[in-house]
Amino acid sequence: MSIAQPLKKLASCVILDLDGTLINTDLVAADGIVSDVLKVFLAKYGKQWDGREALKIVGKTPLDEAAIIVEDYKLPCAAEEFIAEISPMFNDQWCNIKALPGANRLIKHLRSHGVPMALASNSFRSSIESKISSHQGWKESFSVIIGGDEVKMGKPSPEIFLEAAKRLNMEPSSCLIIEDSVPGVTAGKAAGIEVVAVPSIPKQTHLYTSADEVLNSLLDLRPEKWGLPPFQDWVEGTLPLEPWYIGGPVIKGFGRGSKVLGIPTANLSAEGYSNVLSEHPSGVYFGWAGLSKRGVFKMAMSVGWNPYFSNSEKTIEPWLLHEFDEDFYGEELRLVIVGYIRPETNFPTLESLIAKIHDDGKIAERALDLPLYSKYKGDPYLKCT
Repeated sequence: MSIAQPLKKLASCVILDLDGTLINTDLVAADGIVSDVLKVFLAKYGKQWDGREALKIVGKTPLDEAAIIVEDYKLPCAAEEFIAEISPMFNDQWCNIKALPGANRLIKHLRSHGVPMALASNSFRSSIESKISSHQGWKESFSVIIGGDEVKMGKPSPEIFLEAAKRLNMEPSSCLIIEDSVPGVTAGKAAGIEVVAVPSIPKQTHLYTSADEVLNSLLDLRPEKWGLPPFQDWVEGTLPLEPWYIGGPVIKGFGRGSKVLGIPTANLSAEGYSNVLSEHPSGVYFGWAGLSKRGVFKMAMSVGWNPYFSNSEKTIEPWLLHEFDEDFYGEELRLVIVGYIRPETNFPTLESLIAKIHDDGKIAERALDLPLYSKYKGDPYLKCT
């Protein structure tokens, strides 16, 4: 989704945030690395991490984050003690942290075109080094890496971005910032820099009105809008992805697929897939679907909250592009997702939503005939046994 105004400046360099922008430090997912560590830590004090502070602490400095958690959970320690005790627990886990979808693609693209990049994060410099160490090529790709402990004031102060531009030998106005947090957006705009926001907490785009553009994920970034080299990897309206896999028995959904939309979906339960869903942004995907008793079929799939219907839970709603004579609730369904079409978005009318879904289906139908995608029809995962 974009709320961009007409863009006036062309960027010569890119300044990126790290946590929540390039790597998945998901504070909402029940089984994310950050949640896991906080659960273990708070359990020692008889407390239970429930993620309620996620919106409060995202984008804050480590000391501010610690102070919020200490106060909200009434912990018998100072913020500095909290940091000293929990930091080693995080350091043991940073090597396992995953890149967000589109992060590797973006870094490699900008580096291959010689676009100077800086990494500017409120995290401590030592923490930044630990987090990026397991991501091949990242450290060498950034001309500048700057942590929150290397400036007097972290975001939302503009200091860290101004310092990053200075170290790049660039005027701030010639830079583009990519950020996930409101404090980061505030800092970027205060520095006089245009900001693309990719919110890391779901359903919070209304908080990012000061950003120059708001995207659903890095997959949706169009660098050419900012005077940067365009991606060349879109194929007939689709973006190839490293395949990902989900499966389970077909369940009854909200009843709106056939009844309201005229598009019967073979819904899957999100239970057991919270980690997978946190790794993949909401949007429309496509791939192959294997049904245990019927074979393999083309498939388009919605992942997300379906804003037209205001879902409270993130759902998985595959649409098998085939006419079936009967329902198949309870049958085992396996999905191999091989590409991306577009971000999730809202629609003014039910008719416009239905028209767009049919467009998505046509795009998926055509794309899955290409050798790039058709080769996955024989993936062993699809053979339900």
